[in-house]
Amino acid sequence: MSTLVKYESPPLVEMPRLASMAITPMAMLNQAVAQGAGIEVLTKLMDLQDRYEATQARKAFDEAIAAAKAEIPTIFKNRLVDFTGKSGIRTHYRHEDLGEIARTVDPILSKHGLSYRWSTASDQAGVTVTCIVSHRDGHVEKNTLTAGRDESGNKNHIQAIGSAITFLQRYTLKAALGLAASNDDDGKSSGGGATVTPEQATAITDLALEVKADMTGLLEFFDAPSISDIGAKKFAQVIAMLNQKKARASREAQS
Repeated sequence: MSTLVKYESPPLVEMPRLASMAITPMAMLNQAVAQGAGIEVLTKLMDLQDRYEATQARKAFDEAIAAAKAEIPTIFKNRLVDFTGKSGIRTHYRHEDLGEIARTVDPILSKHGLSYRWSTASDQAGVTVTCIVSHRDGHVEKNTLTAGRDESGNKNHIQAIGSAITFLQRYTLKAALGLAASNDDDGKSSGGGATVTPEQATAITDLALEVKADMTGLLEFFDAPSISDIGAKKFAQVIAMLNQKKARASREAQS
């Protein structure tokens, strides 16, 4: 005689929805530790976690920069340079000093967890300044520019270095944050249009070196962080100014 066996199915277990599952490298690492995984597996998961954190930090940095830029106003050019040189050529332009930039951007950057600092180096080739912008989550980005020492006027060696550093600090910070200054510099700004070609940049550099031009002052005058950033429409003006300096030096040598 057969015996009937009553079968009872196990109770259904509700599976968690995928949207609520935090499957992160750290969660995987914790699970691997709990299961006694080997050192090789743990090392790979730790590397994966490091990359994950770096990606998240970069995203947070990008979001903070975007939010800060949306709040930073156009920076006012609060300094006026206006003088007439020995050749009779008038130099007239406006620029924003480092203090004005800091006064404008510091409170907004701090609000979004951003900060900046500089590192500097100097050698026979000139002065190099790196602006380091950091976010509280750890991501860092750098912007570096190099220029010759500012030996215009009666500056001594230390003053020439200090002047070049201040100039580069302004431009590296503006470049790192993507800032713009108000367009009130009597047309000296290179603007947002086309810049000089590589051949034109080489021609300017060669002529500037030939006449021993003050490169820092030249870039300041045309509101450009480097020769290659000078506006294409300003090329003829740059060459004319340098040729005037060359002709003047030739006359002085003959007298």
